[in-house]
Amino acid sequence: MKEKSEAKIEYEIRRQERLQQKETLSKNDRRGDASKRIVLYVVLFIILALIFLGIKSLIKNSTPQGEDFSKDMQDAGREHIEVGDVVLEETYSSNPPSSGPHYPNTANTGFYTEPVEDQYLIHNLEHGDIWIAYSPNISENAKKILKSFAGTYVVVAPRPDNPSDVSLVAWNRLDNFDEESLTEQRVKDFILRHDNKGPEKVRGGGGF
Repeated sequence: MKEKSEAKIEYEIRRQERLQQKETLSKNDRRGDASKRIVLYVVLFIILALIFLGIKSLIKNSTPQGEDFSKDMQDAGREHIEVGDVVLEETYSSNPPSSGPHYPNTANTGFYTEPVEDQYLIHNLEHGDIWIAYSPNISENAKKILKSFAGTYVVVAPRPDNPSDVSLVAWNRLDNFDEESLTEQRVKDFILRHDNKGPEKVRGGGGF
């Protein structure tokens, strides 16, 4: 009887130990699951935050942030003329011209260090491009800022007879200002507002 009693006690002790081990493992599993959930929530929060910031940045970069300083210019027509034909200044409604008689070819877009005839660039405007004209006398830093905007649909070129240090030109839109007023945001806003607003929805094309 004594041996049976001792065996029973030993069995009960082992059973309790196994139950204790199972309970401990169960608690560890629950703690592990909770930790995994916390890590998952943190990762999801970071992903959502990055998506939100990305969307916010995209909206900001695609929306003008400042005042529109440009003015609406009277349409001077879309007549094609032969290269070299003389056109009187009063034919155009603005300086630089934002519409009016122009050559059959556009200028290649990009940055220029030598002047380009207005009549090529007016054709660019007709296709929806942006023309940035600058006085050759502006600082190298100002030229660097303007050059950063030269691209597929933006022409940046010096213009000795320009009435201001910088002119931002789109079809029938013009913003003339001095170098002191030049900021990247002003140029960027003009492009965002007036790019591809020409009467001909033709981007690119053969340059001279």
